[in-house]
Amino acid sequence: MLFTIEAKLSGMDLGFLLHKHPERVHTFELPFGKAQVFYPEAGAERALAALLVDVDPVALVRGSGREGSEGTLDQYVNDRPYAASSFLCVAMSRVFGTAMSGKSKERQSLADLPCEWTATLSAVPCRGGEELLRELFEPLGYEVTAKQHPLDEKFPEWGPGYYYSVTLRGTVLLKDLLSHIYVLVPVLDAEKHYWVGNDEVEKLIRKGEGWLAQHPHKEEISARYLRYDRTLTRQALQRLMEESGEESEATESRHQEDEQKLEKPLRLWEQRIGAVLSALRAGGAKSVADLGCGEGRFLEALLAERGFERILGMDVSWRNLESARRRLRLERMPAAQRERMELIHGSLLYRDKRLAGFDAAIVIEVIEHMDAARLAALERVVFECAQPRMVVVTTPNAEYNARFETLPSGKFRHSDHRFEWSRAEFEHWAGGIAERFGYSVRYSPVGDTDAELGAPTQMGVFSK
Repeated sequence: MLFTIEAKLSGMDLGFLLHKHPERVHTFELPFGKAQVFYPEAGAERALAALLVDVDPVALVRGSGREGSEGTLDQYVNDRPYAASSFLCVAMSRVFGTAMSGKSKERQSLADLPCEWTATLSAVPCRGGEELLRELFEPLGYEVTAKQHPLDEKFPEWGPGYYYSVTLRGTVLLKDLLSHIYVLVPVLDAEKHYWVGNDEVEKLIRKGEGWLAQHPHKEEISARYLRYDRTLTRQALQRLMEESGEESEATESRHQEDEQKLEKPLRLWEQRIGAVLSALRAGGAKSVADLGCGEGRFLEALLAERGFERILGMDVSWRNLESARRRLRLERMPAAQRERMELIHGSLLYRDKRLAGFDAAIVIEVIEHMDAARLAALERVVFECAQPRMVVVTTPNAEYNARFETLPSGKFRHSDHRFEWSRAEFEHWAGGIAERFGYSVRYSPVGDTDAELGAPTQMGVFSK
């Protein structure tokens, strides 16, 4: 099996990042065969490194029996020496272990910078087809090119096989590229050559650190990586939930109550609903995606209006989605209503093709819950990838906080808020988005406007 990575780096730079000298062929003995690292290209401005894994099926069978084998012939005749699988991942861990940790003694500053990489897997078994390939890699920011191979070129009537040549292009850290490949190749194959136990949960969490907890398909990734072991999958998902920072139900409820108590005298929530609905009606939207739908309060308002023919609610919290499901009574909803409504789990940090094709997207009181450094990812997901013709964003006006008598100076309205912007700060951010992604934007106050400090909530309506 062959795995290559290419970048606009000198051969020496790539050699330092991978800890493998570009002028040598590096050979490693493995329990199931051997691995070799070499550089087909190592120029001054571009370099290509290759990992070739040679699996010896005879030595493998002699070393230990294979559980679940279909018979003696299956033990010796299989695709393991040729197709990317868990064998490749073991080799990567052995050969590129230091690179996967993100360490480089001579080029640490380079290892800490995202680079434009092209990674190629010559043969990947994927019974889920090209759709699964894209579902796994595209949310991580990769451009995916997949070529499906026929089952047998000499017998075209047999149809296509489930093997693909896959090329991934993306601007990421090298350690992230290697970790993504390491985790997702066995997910595509949905099979491992060794027994899966508790240590595999630790490995999944460790290699998925920083990205898996927010992946929109983390449940499927966990289940396939752990060979559909329910106990291990539940453990992994619980760990990922903890990593993603989801608060306990009691804590989250308390925070929500504090914010609602603060804003209730202004009937601010009702005014937000009215303002956003008015903007959607004026824009002629028929399909609406509520991004960060929470417990479904705004989804209720959308369902109450027949003019919205297709409604999507997305949230990163499973708990919020379950609350939304109960609030909307989806299980008892009439069929005609149910066809209009869909709830999905997902993150605004990763591209998701399920968000495409909507007239409008609404992001209500969401951005202030995100680290400011992550807003760039949200901008690309919504304005560059999903590209609805209309986007409505609301967020608190920090200037108005001085009018809340029970809110201490300098404090945010909700303890989970990472920032609260003034009107000038919000307009600067929104104006930059409009310029970069080809939208126009207008601003509207929400709530009673104070002559000096403005309205309690500010709204930006983007349109194409």
